[in-house]
Amino acid sequence: MSQLKKGAFLNYLTIILTNVVGLFLTPMIVRTLGDAEYGVYMAIGALVGTISVLDFGLNNTIIRFVAKYKAEKNREKEENFLATTMIIYFFISILVLFFGLFFYGYIDTYFDQMTPEEIEISKVMFVLMVFNLSITLPGGAFTGICLGYEQFVFPKTLNIIKYLFRAVLVISILLLGGRAISLVILDTILNLVIILSTMVFVFKKLKVRFKLHKWDVAFIKQIFSYSAWIFVYSLVSQFQWKAGHIVLGGISSPEVLAIYAIGLMLGGYYGAFSSAITSVFLPRATQMTVANASAEDLTNMMIKLGRISFIVLLFILGGFILYGQQFVILWVGESYHDAWIIALLIMIAYTIPLTQGFTGAIIEAQNKVAFKSITYLVFMILGTVLGYFLAKEHSALGMIVGSIVGWIIAQNIMNVYYYRVLKLDLLRFFKELFIKTFPVQILIVGIGYGINFIPGSGWVNFIIKGGLYALTFAVLMFTFGMLPYEKQLFTGVLSKFYKKRKS
Repeated sequence: MSQLKKGAFLNYLTIILTNVVGLFLTPMIVRTLGDAEYGVYMAIGALVGTISVLDFGLNNTIIRFVAKYKAEKNREKEENFLATTMIIYFFISILVLFFGLFFYGYIDTYFDQMTPEEIEISKVMFVLMVFNLSITLPGGAFTGICLGYEQFVFPKTLNIIKYLFRAVLVISILLLGGRAISLVILDTILNLVIILSTMVFVFKKLKVRFKLHKWDVAFIKQIFSYSAWIFVYSLVSQFQWKAGHIVLGGISSPEVLAIYAIGLMLGGYYGAFSSAITSVFLPRATQMTVANASAEDLTNMMIKLGRISFIVLLFILGGFILYGQQFVILWVGESYHDAWIIALLIMIAYTIPLTQGFTGAIIEAQNKVAFKSITYLVFMILGTVLGYFLAKEHSALGMIVGSIVGWIIAQNIMNVYYYRVLKLDLLRFFKELFIKTFPVQILIVGIGYGINFIPGSGWVNFIIKGGLYALTFAVLMFTFGMLPYEKQLFTGVLSKFYKKRKS
């Protein structure tokens, strides 16, 4: 099996592992730390996360340029490029520490809904997280080098080991009475170990060297011209997920921050699951775009990929509508009821955009990233501002509604862009997306609603309901909702799995 195939497999394994470990550890962390301390932990993490945009998209740039120079077998340019990026990263780390020092002075005045004890915990965690970030950003360059060399297995395997090892250590720390600060210290140590291990692999195994042959200002401009729109994308990501945390931190209690964090976490799992599926097909999509495929061919592929994603998303969304409230209460407690609503709103708002994941490959291949980046950035900022005003009256629910409104407006603008500029037939896309699948899903949800009347409220009851819903969905969607190609894809996966088990 090639590095590429192994890397793809390990990527999906990482996504599944992250979600499973997160679902397992989160209730334990919440109950051990308490709602308030968990809220503080997540809020400080979000605040420090915003500083991470100072990477300026350099990590992706390293992958591209290293791969380019390796293909050209130009060792001198590779050495000069890596030495130049390390110098840039040195100044970025200084900048991170400077911004960290600046924000540190305002923690006690900004998070004015926290108690003095919570403020002190926040300050200690903030210092540790900023230090962590200042070494993680330049340290991430070594992972970028591995990927540029198409050495996917080592860094991804290392990451999986880290997740498993961290899970065991987190459980041990919590059982021994450790608090949020202990978890931050653990993450800092693990990150240092990962960076050092990757450095050894890069220098010893790949024989990579950093040597400044020439300080070229024009070359630095070229580096940042490539990373500029990646940087804008990272800003969009910050406003999409972390800005709401920071806004709520100034007007809400730590308990509200904890509820918001749980809702975002579940919504994030929903998006990651879809991305893991569609990413399997995206290389083919990019090849079509580069080969100047017609708008009709691109629309056909978009429909094909969109329907596969849509079927999977309908299964998750339907189940979460019907049994998500029971799951959240069993998982983290009754006080987190609003987290179910927050996650549900995210899932509903993101379902259609997730089915259009193929458009991202088209835009990148046609070098039309700028319009999308600016559109989402502008409306995510406006959504965050709207969320601030709504949050004053409606707390975490108001914040997420504002963010979602900004996202939906941006998505509708992009749909017009896809139709007018990319010439994609969106009317046909939506028509074929909903054909068969949506009417069948309404029937499934109706039957699932009946299943919900099974008496009981514990985990066994939830598993029985979920199992009956899954069986209903599989039978009805396969029989009446899927097209022949989708049925072949589904049975093909099961057949391969059965043969591997048999052998």
